[in-house]
Amino acid sequence: MSTSAEPRVSGLEVRSIDYVPLDERHGKLWHLGPLWFMSNAQIATLAVGLVSITQGGNLLWSLLAIVSGTVIGTFFMAFHSAQGPQLGLPQMIQSRPQFGYVGALLVWLFAYVQYAGFNVFNSILAADSLHTTLHGGVRLWVVVVTVVALVIALVGYDIIHKAERVLTYAFLVIFGIFTVGVLVTLHYPAGSFDLGGFRWTPFLAQFGVVAGYQISWAIYVSDYSRYLPPDVTVRKTFYWTYFGSALGGIWLMVLGALLAAWAGPKTFRTIPAIDSAGDKVFTGFGAVVLLFSALGLVSVTALNMYGGSLTLISAIDSFRRVRPTLAVRLVTLGLTAALSLVGALAATSNFLANFENFLLLVLYLFIPWTAVNLMDYYVVRRGHYAIAEIFNPHGVYGRWGRHGIIAYLVGFAAMVPFFSVGTLFLGPAARALGGADISLFVGLPVSALLYWWLTRSIDVEAETRLAVAEAAALEQAAHEHREP
Repeated sequence: MSTSAEPRVSGLEVRSIDYVPLDERHGKLWHLGPLWFMSNAQIATLAVGLVSITQGGNLLWSLLAIVSGTVIGTFFMAFHSAQGPQLGLPQMIQSRPQFGYVGALLVWLFAYVQYAGFNVFNSILAADSLHTTLHGGVRLWVVVVTVVALVIALVGYDIIHKAERVLTYAFLVIFGIFTVGVLVTLHYPAGSFDLGGFRWTPFLAQFGVVAGYQISWAIYVSDYSRYLPPDVTVRKTFYWTYFGSALGGIWLMVLGALLAAWAGPKTFRTIPAIDSAGDKVFTGFGAVVLLFSALGLVSVTALNMYGGSLTLISAIDSFRRVRPTLAVRLVTLGLTAALSLVGALAATSNFLANFENFLLLVLYLFIPWTAVNLMDYYVVRRGHYAIAEIFNPHGVYGRWGRHGIIAYLVGFAAMVPFFSVGTLFLGPAARALGGADISLFVGLPVSALLYWWLTRSIDVEAETRLAVAEAAALEQAAHEHREP
């Protein structure tokens, strides 16, 4: 239980982008495991596993692309998670030391677009699941899903953690039975497991989308570890986040590939395929799986609203300092929920069909950011930040972090020739590779190494001394519920 000097109102979380003082830290480290497992173990993730099959890849190499993409992509998001307990801050506000007090808006804009895009997709999938089983119309269920997710996000951090733990236990039972049914009752086309069926383009397309999907969680992760005490250690925080997210992701993406190979890529539709496959276990089980899937999608929609609210508050704070109160949380959550609702009600089938392209866009935008942020935290500053200065528009981190911005833009530019986005864009390097997309392997090292080279003159010891000098004032400001 929190020992906050700032009272909670009707059980609602009060804090947002502000620092969490040490005597309010609470929770168990293992809670990160089910949180990130269940965040990934929902049917929006299942849709990520379809890419290679729909592009003509065989099932075996699709599964290998899923596993390898998850193993690599999750590596980065889990290292971001380890920053939360050490800094006591949500994820995106931590971009200020690299990009500057105002310059961080560059990545916050992209992050907010990501939250909105995922929420549109998740709420439509949830509504479709509920309409298929309970009827009533997709638009009605979109509204219901959005409202329930808003309530969960408003209550905040603790209820989100508890909900994901409960859903994890139920998932293991329901989807455990469903998965066994898929493996035992479904039959796959000839050549599905032929090692000789390897093709670079669908393999790398699947790998890139999976890695991008996992990296896309990087903008969330510290939001859900920042209340933990700093003595949980980086290594253990990394492990619980990594294995929770990777296992949930691999499970659902593999299911997606199996269902697509069985149903046929040209006729595959997520909701009907799950319903039909579930009914092969026993009549009516497909409906059970879909109803539970809707609950999982509601929970992850709440995560997106929560993170979107934090990002929006951070952005507003860049122009006008914000006192992080419950009222601010209410307003920004309401705006984020309204944007999600309008987007979901206005979305067309083209949006859903282009979800793969959306995931690739996320990958492209956040590869340079994750490279810069992790290089700064683990190599340049080695976890030592003057946290009070992050909230100071005229502090040591400046208004514009030219090192981070330059490294980001150069890394992104280096990736452009390697982009392969369906029929939308094919870079010259990707064209020379037969449509294969290896931009991930270009953007990461370019942005990371350039940022390291540009920041060699940073006086980390001076920043560390400043952090020590401001530590008491930081804790006091947090207890008074104001920025330092």
